[in-house]
Amino acid sequence: MTNPSSQPHFAKRWLQLLFTALKHELRQRLRQPSQLLHPIGFAVLVALLFGFAVGPQPEKLSLVAPAALFIALLLANFLSMELLFASDFEDGTLDALAASGRELVPLLYGKALAFWLAQGLSLLLALPLLMILLKLSAALAPTLIFTFVMVSLGLSFLGLIGSALTVRLRAGAMLLMLLILPQAVPLLIFSLGAINAAQLGESNAAPLLYLSAITLALFVLAPLAAKGVLSQEIND
Repeated sequence: MTNPSSQPHFAKRWLQLLFTALKHELRQRLRQPSQLLHPIGFAVLVALLFGFAVGPQPEKLSLVAPAALFIALLLANFLSMELLFASDFEDGTLDALAASGRELVPLLYGKALAFWLAQGLSLLLALPLLMILLKLSAALAPTLIFTFVMVSLGLSFLGLIGSALTVRLRAGAMLLMLLILPQAVPLLIFSLGAINAAQLGESNAAPLLYLSAITLALFVLAPLAAKGVLSQEIND
């Protein structure tokens, strides 16, 4: 029977591991500013290409602008998603963690949250520029910010699973994309549904609730799934 007095100690140790991993991963990413700037540049390039392809007519661009925005977000996230575990696998960190018996789940949370803070929020800072390029109304800003945060957070945790599955592959970017894209479709459907409803002046509460529920499910389940995959990869 579990001793109730040990539960606060376990929770404290779990949170310490999470914040230690989070700080370590953020320091690693901030040492390489290119990892923050490349996704922004890529997203801006995608937005520009969509604008040129559709033309300057606002009525035409408004039909595809939300989809273009989230395609840019999705593709920009793939630029460094495959690197989530690459360095840890190559330098033996994953093997050392397995041998030490330390809990992997809080470390995985720290890694995913660091990826989201460094990449997802840097893309969020570029959102005003993307809205200007795609001629999106400023009235959509609250909906766009919320959906942008939810989708980028969900993609970060999906990336845990995909990166864990492809950790042994040297050129796993394409396989990672094939694994993540089908799982990301619900995020895109409900985010675009919320934005389209806002454009039409209708209530978008339902798609926002579904989007939040999917993101919450990924937040809870993805680290557990990634732990199982990594444990199998390490033992092999």
